Amino acid sequence: MPRAAKSKDDKPVKRGKKQVKKEGQPKRGLSAYMFFANEQRDNVREENPGVTFGQVGKILGERWKALSEKQRAPYDAKAAADKKRYEDEKAAWNAEQEEESS
Repeated sequence: MPRAAKSKDDKPVKRGKKQVKKEGQPKRGLSAYMFFANEQRDNVREENPGVTFGQVGKILGERWKALSEKQRAPYDAKAAADKKRYEDEKAAWNAEQEEESS
């Protein structure tokens, strides 16, 4: 795909810059899939010795898609609890930041 012509006034687009977390900022909650993947990753590696990192992810994705709603329920519950934890920690952290800036 050809690039559009730039004029002198166009500023270059900065890409790939990762947002830096401030010290003490809480980590985001994990998704239900991530709880599943963290739990199953070692099993996949044991069942498939010599498998590459990318292949592990592919196998985990296939297993996740194959789960029924009933089988996903425990992971959804963990994700909801972790989301609540994150929201509580973030609210407390934001309040602390406001106090420091005043």
